[in-house]
Amino acid sequence: MSTILGIDLGTQSLKVVFYDFEARETVAVHSAPLDLHQHDNGVAEQRAEWWLNALQQALRQASKKVRQSVVAIGVSGQQHGFVPLNRAGQVLTPVKLWCDTSTRRECDAVMRAAGGFDACIAGAGNPILPGYTASKIRWFRDAHPDLYARMDKILLPHDYVNFYLTGEACMEAGDASGTGFLDIRTRKWSELMLAAIDPERDLRACLPEVQTANKPIGTLLASVADELSLPPGVPVSAGGGDNMMGAIGTGNVIPGVLTVSLGTSGTLYAHSDVPVIDPTGSIAAFCSSTGGWLPLLCTMNCTISTELIRRLVATDSREFESQINAAPPGSKGVMTLPFFNGERTPNLPNAKGVVLGLDGRNTEPANVLRSAVEGATYALRFGLDRLQELGISSNKIVLTGGGANSATWRQVVADVFNMSVTVLQQQEGAAFGAALQALAALNGRQTDMPTLVSEHIERDVQRCCDPRPAMVDIYNEGYNAYSQAVETISALYTTPTQKNRRGSSQ
Repeated sequence: MSTILGIDLGTQSLKVVFYDFEARETVAVHSAPLDLHQHDNGVAEQRAEWWLNALQQALRQASKKVRQSVVAIGVSGQQHGFVPLNRAGQVLTPVKLWCDTSTRRECDAVMRAAGGFDACIAGAGNPILPGYTASKIRWFRDAHPDLYARMDKILLPHDYVNFYLTGEACMEAGDASGTGFLDIRTRKWSELMLAAIDPERDLRACLPEVQTANKPIGTLLASVADELSLPPGVPVSAGGGDNMMGAIGTGNVIPGVLTVSLGTSGTLYAHSDVPVIDPTGSIAAFCSSTGGWLPLLCTMNCTISTELIRRLVATDSREFESQINAAPPGSKGVMTLPFFNGERTPNLPNAKGVVLGLDGRNTEPANVLRSAVEGATYALRFGLDRLQELGISSNKIVLTGGGANSATWRQVVADVFNMSVTVLQQQEGAAFGAALQALAALNGRQTDMPTLVSEHIERDVQRCCDPRPAMVDIYNEGYNAYSQAVETISALYTTPTQKNRRGSSQ
């Protein structure tokens, strides 16, 4: 037996997948939880050593036989995190994550230095939004100048795992496009944006070369192989951001497919053969990890919203499905705007969650809980509309993430989007995509990714569903009401700076 090891470094856990590519079956899946350090001021951090401890913990759950069957490794990771290293390869500060919204002022400062919102989009394809790596570097410079002076390398979370495994510092174009300082058209670092972060230091000296070809970046170090009980010297591919690896894992490597991920955050993205740049900044202009582009919408509140509301209404996780199924479509008029962690789309980092429409007849746990499901889905539906306005059309949705385990939520997605929903047998998403990327690199098939993906993914027919015309009409009305509510409530959480630039609301 020969397997590919796919690793996915998430926010709440780290997952490992062992995939037997000859038998075309997943041999083992294990995970380990991760802590998250959060503050009321928007700080969201983890320590890099927690990731390595979780990797060791997850791998220890697999048998020695399975671990020794690994012939290649691919790594997926949460995007936008900032991992600064000194010359000795030590991490200089806790890692600010994608969901950290504490650098709002630094976002504004970087964009002003670059010439404004429109100049950022013209120069690199994206504005600097809360969560992107660029503002975290500016914060580090101002908050910890002594440590900043010792910074030798800038890495992203999945890059750091690669660095631990191989000793090689590398960035991959898909993940790098989420920094805010990669020109997504050329896949090269933007001098404009780097100078806006720090005009006195050439940050290119801290940045690895951007990897654009799918080939191994190195091999597993003998010392690390011993720690993890893996074969030494196995090749490690470039890997990528969780969205880019999720695209591979859901077969989203050709135009026409729309991936919707119902995870801690919600994401919606499609493949394009040309750069897709949104002048409003609502759709992130990202590169894919397969040589194309991956226009993407990200919401910061998806399953986190349903979990918060579930606890609020004192519903056990085992009762979640029956509760949301007990409420009718539209939740009897209850509506949740799921901005509990602030929000990126719309760009409202100061926002709070809002529940509207409660009255004496509908204030019931089931309605409030289902409204959280519907609100998170409406937030993603905006991305479909905006992609269509930008010329991107899709004929099916591939649904992934923890929320996809709910039959009711799957049907809500089909009805809200008025599109057929496909769920795959391979449920590991980004980890499975990382494994397939490593397999392509191992076999020299990086130019034939669509064929390779089609050979290794399979629909789960029992969990696929189609939209119901009567429900589509109900949800169109609900979505219009949701959009109006977002526009109204945005005024409470929009800063003067945001009011003077685009992309601040749906």
